[in-house]
Amino acid sequence: MRIGILGTGTLAAALGEGWSRAGHDVVIGGRSQVKAERLAERLGPEVLAVAPREAVVGRDAVLLAVSWDGVEDMLGLVGASEGSLAGTPLIDPTNAVAHGVGVLLTEHGEPMAKRIAGLARGAHVVKAFHLFPADRWTSSPGAGQAGVTVAMCGDDSAALRVVGELVRDVGGTPAILGGLDRVRQLEEAAGFVIGLAFAGFDPSSAVPRVPSSPVSD
Repeated sequence: MRIGILGTGTLAAALGEGWSRAGHDVVIGGRSQVKAERLAERLGPEVLAVAPREAVVGRDAVLLAVSWDGVEDMLGLVGASEGSLAGTPLIDPTNAVAHGVGVLLTEHGEPMAKRIAGLARGAHVVKAFHLFPADRWTSSPGAGQAGVTVAMCGDDSAALRVVGELVRDVGGTPAILGGLDRVRQLEEAAGFVIGLAFAGFDPSSAVPRVPSSPVSD
């Protein structure tokens, strides 16, 4: 696939590395061209640094790997309100939560994925990759250690399939929990995890192990 990554931070680096290794055509677009060039050079000769707007044109998927409070600026740079991302799966891994307590920071608790969908006209927004630290995608599970499940929400079935493939390419298992009407639940789960971690608890110890139910046709 042709993948555009907006951002130059740790998640952009981790997923860019994984997707490039899986054989995808990856380009990096950042607010700083210098940082984009440094990251592209680090990821290998196949990865290119381009202007942000070029990073979204003709892509099979775009990752919006910026901090939640930088989303509006980045989408403005790529012309999202003009439809530059129309029809494109747009992956939202943002967490608009206070790190110490995990409280949503958006106005009136508005989910970030829905805000992004409003800013990016015609884009097929998929919430994914927001619950695990970036280094999870650069390391393989150890002996006897299971892979991870990536919970996702989105309204477009084709976009969910594309993002599901990209999840598998970095060693995850996609789990679609519904449309964007359920995305607040996913974003608040991130707040729950972050709040526990900053309080000194292992978040996985607070989630009961419940056997999965077989899916019937």
